[in-house]
Amino acid sequence: MSKYEQDILNTVNLHGRVSVMDLARILQVSDQTVRRIVKPMVEDGRLSKVHGALVSTQNVLDPPFMARMTQNRVAKVAIANAVAARIPDGSAVAIDTGSTSGFVAQALRARRDLTVVTNSAYIAATLAMEEGNRVFMAGTQLRNHDGAAFDRAAYDVIANVSVETAVLSASLVHPSHGFMVFDQCEVDMAAAMKEAAEQTIMAVGSTKFSDPGANPALRLPELAANDLIITDRTPPPAFQDFPSQAKLLIAEFSQQQNSG
Repeated sequence: MSKYEQDILNTVNLHGRVSVMDLARILQVSDQTVRRIVKPMVEDGRLSKVHGALVSTQNVLDPPFMARMTQNRVAKVAIANAVAARIPDGSAVAIDTGSTSGFVAQALRARRDLTVVTNSAYIAATLAMEEGNRVFMAGTQLRNHDGAAFDRAAYDVIANVSVETAVLSASLVHPSHGFMVFDQCEVDMAAAMKEAAEQTIMAVGSTKFSDPGANPALRLPELAANDLIITDRTPPPAFQDFPSQAKLLIAEFSQQQNSG
């Protein structure tokens, strides 16, 4: 793979979708050069082309992190504020690497003297420079599409902490199988954080509640009666018998969010 191919792949995977003109500007080459380079990349499936833009195919079910941070933003802010309202100053909290968790980290900047352990470079950077916080980055090797660590060092850090709250996310929610993700390492990390915490808060947007025929992927650990599910809308009727003992909380949208 040429340097230009790698640079293009990294850029598109990071942003999810990039125009040919923007790639030409970033790489300081002509748009004709970009089109020539990406043609075989589209043909062999490394990228997808839609209306003059290149789209990441790295994981079609779970778009790259920064792209996900722009999706359903108002709902994620509402969920994040509801989570932060339940984490007081001085708390110890474990936070996973989902995009909703990224908004939780932003909301937690209003708190003081937190102890935070996370496997997300984005979340660690968001909270590490807030005065009074102690932030532990779990892991040493980061994934290129979301800056998350799932190496042995990450699990070792989580296994040696004790926190009041674990904030977790999911790729989808299935009415029979519960909360789900697409990678085994994410299941293992969720289990480790849940084991380290007194209470788990599952922060998941309403768009993640799938129809009953959806691919079930991999199950996350079941929630306990003292755990909490925070979402932005009442789940569809198919979730009436959802397999969880946890309390369901619907986050409130502020006037400022609605007007934005």
